[in-house]
Amino acid sequence: MKKSNLKIAALSGMALFVSAVVSLSSCSADAEEVMNNSSQLSGPCASVRVHVSDFSISVEEFSEGRTRAVQDVADYTNVKAVDLAFYAGDTEILKATQVKGDGTYTTFGEFDCSLPLGTYTMVVVGRGWFDGDVFTLTSPTEAGYTSGFTRETFCATQSVTVTAAGADVSIALNRINSGIQIMSTDGRPAGVAKIRTTYAAGSKSFNPTTGLATSDTGFSVTNTPSATVGNTINTGNFVFLATDEQTMNITIEVLDGSGNVLFTKVAEDVPFKRNRKTVLSGGLFTAASSSFSFRLDTGWLQDHTVNF
Repeated sequence: MKKSNLKIAALSGMALFVSAVVSLSSCSADAEEVMNNSSQLSGPCASVRVHVSDFSISVEEFSEGRTRAVQDVADYTNVKAVDLAFYAGDTEILKATQVKGDGTYTTFGEFDCSLPLGTYTMVVVGRGWFDGDVFTLTSPTEAGYTSGFTRETFCATQSVTVTAAGADVSIALNRINSGIQIMSTDGRPAGVAKIRTTYAAGSKSFNPTTGLATSDTGFSVTNTPSATVGNTINTGNFVFLATDEQTMNITIEVLDGSGNVLFTKVAEDVPFKRNRKTVLSGGLFTAASSSFSFRLDTGWLQDHTVNF
């Protein structure tokens, strides 16, 4: 069996690299633990090993770029769960999830399973994870977060043919959502308990094949800031966009412990771009102030400042 050697290339933004090595075998009991359509077990099978190996981080300026050192997936703390699924059409054949630190795997990012011979769509998702998160992956075109928060998400799909001769497969996962960071320029008053952010567009769900949102109706997220009274607030969330670049209004509401709105700020026509972070800053706790500045972080790190 020939095993693929993964080469790391500089990409725009961040990519998570996956390699899969396939060799002929029989269907095993281990495979049945994640095999969801038992009727597909008939006939010869091949063992499939999927390995999440490295990250390549590159910062793209508007005029030039630079590349950071490669990181192992285990060292990138923002990805705490990896989902692997194989589909025949829209029929789920196999799905497995690893959560970093849960003790159910030998090596984080390595999957060993078996598939019947045939052609499949492989979907791999790398994502942030916190206790209480609910993430669903139901087809090559449907996935999303059904709990409170959307997390930093990497994803890719690829056709994989499992034959008697075996196959070597490699795939790169790209960050597919956009981030927002909200920073107050004034200190947190006593009585402020939560920050509610409402997106006028975008979604918490996405199409794994395109990386775009499956709806464009918007949603709200409520954060509990960690800043103590008198300190500035710095909080962030993620959104899936309906197009690669999108503008939308962002409404920020400051709430007390009972959920009553103390202050409301609206930032209009805020620009977002996939694999980029938009930073909003302004006075959240001053009723007379409605102005904000924002900057679009073009490589998750590099800033472009715009005033509005």
